[in-house]
Amino acid sequence: MNDKRKILEVFENKYPDRDYTITHVAPEFTSLCPKTGQPDFATITVEYIPDLLCVELKSLKLYFHSYRNDGIFYESLTNQILDDLVAVVKPRYMRITAEFNVRGGISSVVEAEYYSDDYYDEDINFS
Repeated sequence: MNDKRKILEVFENKYPDRDYTITHVAPEFTSLCPKTGQPDFATITVEYIPDLLCVELKSLKLYFHSYRNDGIFYESLTNQILDDLVAVVKPRYMRITAEFNVRGGISSVVEAEYYSDDYYDEDINFS
């Protein structure tokens, strides 16, 4: 098990019979470039349709802070966040959007999605 997952806490979804969307935006995310060691800054958006559990916000903040000194590529970071949150929250649907600030004249956006095996709605469109 990933040690960072231990940081994440959950609570009971009081409306498990209803599909509704939760969106959390963390505009002050930081990690390090694994090549240069320079800081990378991003806005991380977590969108999900909960099933039985919801992520607790203070633990999500601490989880994001745990990446502060980690050298990790954007693509790996986005997918790792998705994997960790899905493993702990077990949502019906989740999307992670990582919008990285401009560095070297290039900005990057990485998105990763998850659909539970028993839940798929081709009409989902959060954009």
